[in-house]
This record gives sequence, structure tokens and C-alpha cells, in this order.
Amino acid sequence: NDETEHKGWCDTELSTNEQTRKEKTEGVETLHAEIDQLEASIAKLTEDVSELAKAVAELDAAMSEATKLRLEEKATNEATIKDAGEAQTAVAQALTVLKEFYAKAGEATAFVQRQQPEIFDAPYKGMQSENGGVIGMLEVIESDFARLEADTTAAEATAQHEYDSFMTDSKV
Repeated sequence: NDETEHKGWCDTELSTNEQTRKEKTEGVETLHAEIDQLEASIAKLTEDVSELAKAVAELDAAMSEATKLRLEEKATNEATIKDAGEAQTAVAQALTVLKEFYAKAGEATAFVQRQQPEIFDAPYKGMQSENGGVIGMLEVIESDFARLEADTTAAEATAQHEYDSFMTDSKV
């Protein structure tokens, strides 16, 4: 009887232990699967972080380059605008001098011959009004400088707006 009881107890313990081993083995397998899945997730996220860090570095480099180019462009535009303004002033002064000179040229008598040959009906007063002459050309040059100044000012404003938009869109 004792043997039967002992055998029964052993069989029960073996069955319980086998069941416990199966449960623990399944638990271990589930945990290993979870570990594998998490390691794969870690690897993927590490790769994503690396790609994003590379993208941020490229964006930083692009922003730095854009800033450098913008500063150079701004300096060039400012110099062009300044030169165009100075040129307009100089041309305006030249026009004033020439207009005053030509206004007095008709009255000039320094090289007038005392007795004019018969081929001249009136004293020679130059060709100031013929085809615009020097004054006409200077007026065209003055308007070209004014247009250059206006175009450059507009281009500067547009370039600054585009740069500001790029920098705003590129901020991390």
C-alpha cells in the first residue's frame, strides 16, 4: 500500500513537474521571442536615428551654405545699389554742367571770326539738340542706372524673403 501511495505521489509529482516544465519552457520561449522582437526594434530605431542625424547634419550644412551665399549676395546687391545711386548723382551733375555749358555756348564769341566767310549765315552754336547728342545719351544712362537700382532693390527683397522662408522651413 505504501508503495502504491508512494507511486501515486511520484506520478502526481512527475506530472506536476512536467506541466510546470512545459509552462516554464513556453514562458522562456515567449520571453526569447519578445527579446528578439525588441532587439529588432532597437536595431531599426538605431538605424532611423542614424538616418535622421545624417539628415539633420545635411540640413544644417545646407542652412549654413544658404546663409553664406545670402550674405555674399546681400553684400553684392548693396554695393550695386550704392554704385547705381552714386552713378545717378554723378550723371545728374554732368547733365547740369553740360546743360549750363550749352546754354551759354550760343553766346560764346571766343573763336568767332571778326568777319565771317560767306558760307556761314549765323554763328556756329554747336549741335546740342541734334539726335539728343551727349545730353540725350547721359539721360539714357541716368535712367539705366535708376532701373538697375530699382531692379537690384527688388531682387534683394525677393532673395531675402526666399532665404527667410527656407530658414523657417528648415528649422528643426
